[in-house]
Amino acid sequence: MANKILASFELMRMKNILLASIATPVGALLALGDLTSIKEYPEVIFATTSVLFFMGAGNAMNDVRDIDIDRIAHPSRPLAREALSEVEAKRITIILAILSLGSLTACCLLMQDEIEYTLTIYGIVALLMLSYDSFFELKNKGLVGNMSISLLVAAVTLYGASSVGEITNPLIWYVSGVVFFVNLAREIVKDCQDLDADSETRTTLPMKIGLENSRMVAYVLTLFGIVMLYIPYWQGPFEFGQLLFQAPAMLTLITLNGPMWKGDDYVAATRLRIAMLLGLLGFILTLVV
Repeated sequence: MANKILASFELMRMKNILLASIATPVGALLALGDLTSIKEYPEVIFATTSVLFFMGAGNAMNDVRDIDIDRIAHPSRPLAREALSEVEAKRITIILAILSLGSLTACCLLMQDEIEYTLTIYGIVALLMLSYDSFFELKNKGLVGNMSISLLVAAVTLYGASSVGEITNPLIWYVSGVVFFVNLAREIVKDCQDLDADSETRTTLPMKIGLENSRMVAYVLTLFGIVMLYIPYWQGPFEFGQLLFQAPAMLTLITLNGPMWKGDDYVAATRLRIAMLLGLLGFILTLVV
């Protein structure tokens, strides 16, 4: 039983969920502009749990669809190593989806008004997720699939901001831009990593333009991410000197040229995820200090 529980958490991909769960309250914090006022918005808690369960369901659904690929590219994943059956994974997906919708309902009930933005973002993200894995199978469309997943991830900070009624704050859109470009770079790098396993089941950007060109595109996208990270400290609302709090994230992104040129895709993908986390933490420190 304990092994099944652990495998269920693995199926949800807790590392990815952790980043998304952090991005939701960060979106709310940045939209409000201070740490103290967030105590007046308990709906942020339910917005965060709805994202947590939604991402878990999406990751589980993706593993069910990609079980043949994962047996080659990611044999340690629960379904690939048969720690869970497909039926169990589908059951977990449904439970997580129900929990996500329940959390969304609680969030909207607490908000009372201006729920249309929250519902719209959730609906768009759900459509992107289903289109990626099922309806249009965007994951087989190369760069289009990468962009759909990155839009989904970037929408999390907007979703957090919408839960406190501050979706129009320009800062949130800059933060979402950072997440979009960095995650898009990561998706491309992951496709480079999975090239051999994907060759018979998917069509990805590395298959179309080659590994070196794909890595070059990914690095250029990280530079766009750095620009988006820089704008709030240049144009406001932050002071230019506070850009120091983003130094770890920017340094992590700039130095990605090393592992990318060497073809060390796993290291590059890991650092891109770390850079997103460091960027979010940098924004929090900017508010606090």
